[in-house]
Amino acid sequence: MVFTTDVSTPSRTDAPAVGRRPVGQVELVALGILAVLLAGQWLVPLLDHPSLSTWSTIFVAIVIQSTPFLIVGVILSAVISALLSEKVLRKVVPRNPALGVPVAGVAGIGLPGCECAAVPIAGSLIRRGIAPAVALTFLLAAPAINPAVMVSTAVAFPGQPSMVVARFTASLLTAVLVGWWVLSRGARLPITKRLEAFGPDMSRREKFVETVRHDFLHASGFLVIGAILAAGINTFVPREIVDTVAGQAVLGVLTLALFAFLVALCSESDAFVAASFTAFSDTAKLVFLVVGPAMDVKLASMEAGTFGGPFARQFVPVVVMTAILSAVGVGWWLL
Repeated sequence: MVFTTDVSTPSRTDAPAVGRRPVGQVELVALGILAVLLAGQWLVPLLDHPSLSTWSTIFVAIVIQSTPFLIVGVILSAVISALLSEKVLRKVVPRNPALGVPVAGVAGIGLPGCECAAVPIAGSLIRRGIAPAVALTFLLAAPAINPAVMVSTAVAFPGQPSMVVARFTASLLTAVLVGWWVLSRGARLPITKRLEAFGPDMSRREKFVETVRHDFLHASGFLVIGAILAAGINTFVPREIVDTVAGQAVLGVLTLALFAFLVALCSESDAFVAASFTAFSDTAKLVFLVVGPAMDVKLASMEAGTFGGPFARQFVPVVVMTAILSAVGVGWWLL
C-alpha cells in the first residue's frame, strides 16, 4: 500500500487573507515627524518670517503649558478606569436616580478623568445597573470639574479666581440639568449597551497601561491641533475680523462654542487655549471651557459608538445647548 501526500500549492483564492494593520495615530505622528525632518532645510527660512515666528512662539507656549496637566489627567484617568471608578460610584450614588444625578455630578470632583475615559466608564456603569441618567451625569461632570482641570484653569487665568468658580458652577449645572433631562426621557431615549472595551483576561496593570497609551495618544493629538488653530487665529486672522466677532456678544459666544466643539481639546489643557483668545469676552471664553468637555466632535463620535446613533442624535444637541446657556447665565452672574 502506498501512501501519498498532497503537497500541491494552494491557489491564490484559497490562501488565507493576511490582514493589514490599519494606519493609526502613532504611524501618522511618525510620518509627520519624518516629513518635518526631511523638509527642515526648506522650513528654516520660512520660520524667519515674523508672522510664522509669532505663530510658533504662541504654539509652543500653549503646548508646553498644557502638557503637564494633560499627563496628570491621563494617568488619573487610567487609575480610575482600571481600579476605582465603578466601585466608588456604586457605593456613593443613591438608589433614587433623581437624587443620584446631583450626587454623581459632585462625585466628578473626586474622580478625575479626561473625556476619552469618561465615555467607556459611563458605558460600564450602565451595564452594571447604574441608572443611565446617573452614569451620563458623571460622564459630563468628571472631565469638567475635577481638580486637575480646576488647577489648570487657575494657572491659565492668574488673578481671576472668578473664572475658576464660574467654570466649576456652569459645568456642574450642565451635567445635572442634562442628567435630569435623561431621567425625564426614560425609555424614549434609546441607549445601546456595548460589550466591555477590555478583554476579560486583561490584568489591572494591562488595563492601566493600555488606557494611558490610548488616552495620551488621542488627547495629545487633539491638543496639538487645537494649539495650531489657536495660534493661527491669534497670528494670521486680521485683528479687525477678530475684534468684530469678539465685539458682538452673541457672535463671540457662538464662535467659541463652535470652536470648542470642532477642536476637541482635552479638558486638562483647554484653559490655556481659551486664555489665548484675548480679544473675546470672559463669558465667551467660559462658553469655550464649558462646551468643550461636555460635548465635542470626538465625544459625539465616541458616544454614538458606545450608546448608539439614535441616542447620540438626541443627546448631543441637548448637551451643547445646555452647556451654552449654563455658561452664558453663570458668566453674566459671576464674570
